[in-house]
Order: sequence, then C-alpha cells, then structure tokens
Amino acid sequence: MSLEKIDSISVIGAGSWGSAVAHLLATQGYPVMLWAFEPEVVASINHKHENSLFHPGIRLAKAIRCSASLPEVLQASALLVIAIPTQFIRSTLTAVAALLDPNKTIVSVSKGIENDSLMTVSQLLCDIQPKLRPEQIGVLSGPSFSREVLDGLPTAVSLACADGKRGKALQRIFHCNNFRTYLSHDVIGVEIGGAIKNVIAIGVGIADGLNFGFNARAGLITRSLAEITRLATKMGAEAKTLSGLAGMGDLLLTCTGDLSRNRRLGLAIGRGKSLATLLKESHMIVEGVETARSAHLLAKKHAVEMPIVEQVYQVLHEDKPPLQAVKELLARDPKFEFA
Repeated sequence: MSLEKIDSISVIGAGSWGSAVAHLLATQGYPVMLWAFEPEVVASINHKHENSLFHPGIRLAKAIRCSASLPEVLQASALLVIAIPTQFIRSTLTAVAALLDPNKTIVSVSKGIENDSLMTVSQLLCDIQPKLRPEQIGVLSGPSFSREVLDGLPTAVSLACADGKRGKALQRIFHCNNFRTYLSHDVIGVEIGGAIKNVIAIGVGIADGLNFGFNARAGLITRSLAEITRLATKMGAEAKTLSGLAGMGDLLLTCTGDLSRNRRLGLAIGRGKSLATLLKESHMIVEGVETARSAHLLAKKHAVEMPIVEQVYQVLHEDKPPLQAVKELLARDPKFEFA
C-alpha cells in the first residue's frame, strides 16, 4: 500500500515516547492503533485518553485506540512505528514476525543497540523478519523529549531512510509546524547517534553529580561526540550526520536537559546512589544502562578508541567508583584534538 493512501498508523509500544509519537500522529489527522503491554495502560488510554503510567494527567488525542493484542495492532496498518525499548524488541516481535511483511513500511523511534547481537534496531528488525528489506525501514531520532512533544513545543528531528521516495513520504507524515522533520539517508549514523548519546548522558550526569562544573560538562560532551563519530563512521556512517540533530543535537539535549532519564540516573550515581537501587525505584527503562554494554563491545569489535564510553561502562557494569573513572580519564596522555 502506498504511504500516500494510508488510513491509519500502528504504534508498537506505549511507553513515554511511543505515547508521544502516537499523539503527534493522531493530532495530524491519522487514526492511530497503539499497542501496550500493560493492561492498565490500555484501559487508561481507551477510557480516559490518558497514559496513567507514563504520562499521568496529560490528555492524549481521541484518535488513539489502544490494544493489548499485538497481532491486531500489527495488522491494522501499512505503516508501523516501533517504539519498544531495544532490549525487548526481539522477544516481543519474534512470535509475530510473519506480520512484518514486505508490504509494510516501518519507522523505528527506539534508540539502542541489542546487547547480544550488537545490532541497531533496523538491523535487528531485518534479522527477526528476513523478508524485510532495509529500504522499508526508516529511523527517527533527534532532540525530542516526549513531554515537550506532547505539549506541542517546537521540536526538530532527523528521519533517515535508504529509499529516498519512501523517506519523503514519511517526512510528509511526521512533519508539522511544531515537529520539524529533516530528511537523511544515513540510517546507521542516525541510529548510532541516537543510541550512544544515552550512555554519554549518564556519564555527564555522573560528572555533574560529582560537582565537576560546567567546564567539565562541556568538555565531556564535545569529546564524546568525537567518540561517537569515530564509531559511527567506522560502521559506515557519514561524519556530518553526527554534527546534526541525531548527533550533536540529541547529545546536547540528553546530557543537559532535566527531563532526561539517563542524565538523572547519572546525577544520582555521582551523588552516591547505587545503580541497582535506582533501577529498582524506576518503572521506566533507562536505555543508556544496557547500551553502555553494547557500545563497549562495539568499540572493541571495530577497534575504536572510546575512553568516555569505556569508563561509563565500567562504572555501571564493573562497579568502578565514579571518582576513579573521572581521574583515569583526566590522567590519559595528551593528544592532538583532531588526530
């Protein structure tokens, strides 16, 4: 079915971001079928037009209908939006892989890298359903807190698709005055930027929690962008993508914005709380925790030096004291900035 003639859109995943994307599309005139894992979310959206678990008190568009039946939602539309946390995509979609057929277009708004396979979301979807072609899949990423999208505040994102015609059709669907959607063909660049910025946000939060100041924050963000760019270009991305919305834009937002779950977790760790306690207290997924493991392994696989990512990984997964991690970063040999 042509994207010019779609009569509904399916969004798979009713977390904070999936709900915001569903609301965005519904306010642009598309009936939206939204899949939720949690029965209380299904009931609250259908009866109160509110996601009481992830966005309590915020009214969602009436054109959203929620269901706990994954086959029903997958079959409802020719355009699927995947908004499941990355580490749950395979377990959620494998049993219904046949419904991800070549007649559908898929847009991933999930930001992460699968731990075991080290696949990005677009690669993961093609692995789950081998009949999918990479050009069927678009990825949307950029500086976009879900709460601000729900509030209709100005937002700009990048939407990448290897198929130029399909990409332009998707751009027309997502783009509106308060949600400017810029087109790209660099799928891997947009995915790597969107995934690893969550790891860096935890690291910057840790530094802020240790009261290292604004100079340290700016230095960490800038040098982290160099690390992300090294890895992404080694994997086939274009360097310029990482200087754009899916790279520097998203990195700045997630590292400095108080709505960032990854930054808040890093702040708490820097102030002395344990990771286990923080994860137990939160009902939301903090993607950067598991992505730190994936990024650490990807750096090794591609022989890319990523010292900031490495230290964040060691703090999260090897119980390294945060202060020791920062000291080790500062003690590294001096280098050329653009070597």
